[in-house]
Amino acid sequence: MAVDAPLCAPPDPNPKKPTLAAPAGTCDTHAHVFGPQSRYAYSPARGYTPPDAPYESYRALHAVLGVERGVLTQPSVYGTDNTAMLDAVARDPKNLRAVAAVGADVTDAELERLHAAGARGIRVNLVDKGGMPFDSFADVEKFAARIVPMGWHIEYLVHVHDFPDLDVLGRLPADSVIGHFGYMHLSNGVDHPGFRSFLRLFEKGRVWVKMTAPYRITARETLPYDDVEPVAKALREARPDRLLWGTDWPHPICPKPMPNDGGMFEHLAEWLPGEALRRQVMAENPKALYGF
Repeated sequence: MAVDAPLCAPPDPNPKKPTLAAPAGTCDTHAHVFGPQSRYAYSPARGYTPPDAPYESYRALHAVLGVERGVLTQPSVYGTDNTAMLDAVARDPKNLRAVAAVGADVTDAELERLHAAGARGIRVNLVDKGGMPFDSFADVEKFAARIVPMGWHIEYLVHVHDFPDLDVLGRLPADSVIGHFGYMHLSNGVDHPGFRSFLRLFEKGRVWVKMTAPYRITARETLPYDDVEPVAKALREARPDRLLWGTDWPHPICPKPMPNDGGMFEHLAEWLPGEALRRQVMAENPKALYGF
């Protein structure tokens, strides 16, 4: 067991049925599966220890929310061992994709194996690393050309307002995806110079943003997270064709009281007003990026 790897709270086991209808083809572009720990060992370098969150519970949530497709993202607790995630994807390869974690020394044969197993990108975690590789954008820049032939992207966990070299994303040959609305705490405000600089980069069209984990950026302790709307508004007005949505289930290391997934889903009426916009962000955009 890793030292100083605190136990996470489990997700709410009873998600409420939302009143907002999910568009046909809706895709949850960011979630994780964990365990059982006896079968899938965690990295000793991990920063937290999650409870089991199996495939069955993940798909049960989708049934409640009306979600048809999903993208599992490699969590830091597994480092570059993608086995648990890929085993889950293999249970429904038509409707599931993966974002894997690899080191710079990964072989071309392994990349091809990952692609055949449903991977469509790699994850680079620069702020909550755990057992993840890559330490800087410079390291990623050297690697990025290797995934271009497969049409993959690179997903980052990074605080967009706090990385002055973020413009490197505009030079990369592969598209970039940023999680958690940009991962800027809302106490900074949408006029923060770093966030405005990120918006200008976002407008150029080589970057995607996931509307995920609002509890990581809100100043509110419980739902509703109404202070997230200014960030959502700035993003949807900049590039609605580059926005994605996801649950971040099962909400590892959630810094707030555990929210109900059905309650969070209701926020989409505010963040993505109108059926046409919700269809674009929740169904059409992920279909294009992940190749469903």
